[in-house]
Amino acid sequence: MAPQLKLIALDADDLAVVSAHVQDARVRTSDIVWRQGEKRLVVGMSRLDWEQTLAGETGSHRLIAALRFDRVLACKSRNIDLEAPEAALDLLGIEFHPGDAPSGSAVLLFTHGGALRLDVECLECELTDLGADELGPDEGGPSGLGG
Repeated sequence: MAPQLKLIALDADDLAVVSAHVQDARVRTSDIVWRQGEKRLVVGMSRLDWEQTLAGETGSHRLIAALRFDRVLACKSRNIDLEAPEAALDLLGIEFHPGDAPSGSAVLLFTHGGALRLDVECLECELTDLGADELGPDEGGPSGLGG
């Protein structure tokens, strides 16, 4: 396994790099934690190890990771049943839509039209790998095409 990744995004270009690393990550709704009093959203996920894939290794592997957004003023969801804790979501990517600088909205896009919109004072995002997903190699394909 490659060294554990830790990325910080402070602007839209940085967020595009984070988005590439979390593409096709699997998220359970119970792993989406909105801490309104702390102005923080944390999303636990099982992400594809894209570095290993790009290095030419056969078989895809997943890593447990945490995606954190700070300075979040509001969090809204669309087509995500937050009352179903074991529901699985496939993350397609993250976009940033600027507002009055430095504010804006970070939008996490999921398959089947699911989305989380985070209204932020300014963009502060961190992706941290926590270790290998020990449940075994990935059995699904990209963009939610697999199991």
